[in-house]
Amino acid sequence: MDLYPGTLNVELREPFALPAGCLRLESEEYGGNVGVSTLPCEVFGRKAFILRTDKNASGEGRHPLTLVEIATDVKL
Repeated sequence: MDLYPGTLNVELREPFALPAGCLRLESEEYGGNVGVSTLPCEVFGRKAFILRTDKNASGEGRHPLTLVEIATDVKL
């Protein structure tokens, strides 16, 4: 599945922690500068992924734990 180059940011009422054992993408694998944990999900009937960078997960990134980034194959 090719992902659309961008994510939909969704602000939640409560912090969301990704469960242990999520699929990992290390920075070298995708050309980024931080590792990313991913969790499969579905949005509007489409396969998608919740993404959380290591920096955001540790509280050092730009997004709080109440914000999740969602990626899929089309622009949301």
